[in-house]
Amino acid sequence: MYINRTAESVIKKLSKQFKVVLVTGARQVGKSTLLKHCDKNRNYVSLDDLSERELAINEPKLFLENHKAPLIIDEIQYAPQLLSYIKLEVDKSDKTGQYWLTGSQQFHLMKNVSESLAGRVGIIDLMGLSLTELSQKPNNKPFLPSLEYVEERRKISKKYTTSEIFKIIFNGSFPALNANNEYQDRNAFYSAYIRTYIERDIRDLTSVSNEMKFLNFIRVVAARTGQVLKYSELANEVDISEPTAKTWLSILVSSNIVYLLEPYYHNITKRMTKMPKIYFLDTGLCAYLTGWSSPEVIEKGAMNGAFFETFVISEILKSYRHNGERPFIYWYRDTQQKEIDLLIERDGKLHPIEIKLTSNPNKSMLKHFKVLDNPGYGCLICMRETDIPLTEEVTAIPISYI
Repeated sequence: MYINRTAESVIKKLSKQFKVVLVTGARQVGKSTLLKHCDKNRNYVSLDDLSERELAINEPKLFLENHKAPLIIDEIQYAPQLLSYIKLEVDKSDKTGQYWLTGSQQFHLMKNVSESLAGRVGIIDLMGLSLTELSQKPNNKPFLPSLEYVEERRKISKKYTTSEIFKIIFNGSFPALNANNEYQDRNAFYSAYIRTYIERDIRDLTSVSNEMKFLNFIRVVAARTGQVLKYSELANEVDISEPTAKTWLSILVSSNIVYLLEPYYHNITKRMTKMPKIYFLDTGLCAYLTGWSSPEVIEKGAMNGAFFETFVISEILKSYRHNGERPFIYWYRDTQQKEIDLLIERDGKLHPIEIKLTSNPNKSMLKHFKVLDNPGYGCLICMRETDIPLTEEVTAIPISYI
């Protein structure tokens, strides 16, 4: 069963504006399925096919002669030299939407794309299924805690219990675990996912000399989701050097497994924390790597707040990325340990957001919002069934409003 994606309208819009469209994202988030759904008559080829990959690498011109536009090319990162030939092809006419590409390795891929297809490519970052997509009510607006946004979401958002949210957190957002009616073995899926990720993608990105240590490193990072990044701790726990820890973490970021939420320290650099916070982009994968056996155990466990916060950050990211926008989001902590979970910068204002695993929010949870000068409208994301004002400038909202 196909689940409608927010990004569908964005793909079609970009295809009318640019000659090439690129969809990036982790493996198995539904990139090729999305593109095939958007245009069922478009030709398709995957560079996961070794014979096609070899042709694209060694004979790129012949490859494009064999596969005519309009064309979907899956996993373009395997043949980056093909991009310059695609440029030559699309420059032969003014026609838009000639090539749709997907890629799983963001850093190297984006470097090659920016060099070869500057001005010719529209880009969208795809993540797993969002909560609104799972409820079959795709959200066509990036999340922003304004009164107008809250009023719109109140009318259409589905209500979730805490147990239902933790079932979604435990299962994760990969379409393969959500889109099929038949039973899916979650543990088998994630085991195969990690094995494929290490055996294929990691070897393509860099030479990881010790794959068992790298797997342990991923698990250590997963256990720190929602925490401040400290390379020394990661290195010590896995028994690697700090430079290696930095390299390995950059691999997780580049392959869309981990997101680093940067701190906000504009104009007040001496008073602010300058290290990012670590968030896994899929809570199901994070739960698998950290050994949690059920949603009920997570809900009652020591990491329940970290998983809830990770889930919220991921959902906010999806609301922007799936709408084709880049989020300007940060976290805040000063030397007095005053902390704000999230700041969204929009139109010159900082909108403060607190994330709490509670159904009974109160004003005391907003005490650190006072550190901001002239802030925008803020919110507290929690497990209430409906929104409720906490102050004139802050509303408590259910997680489903994202």
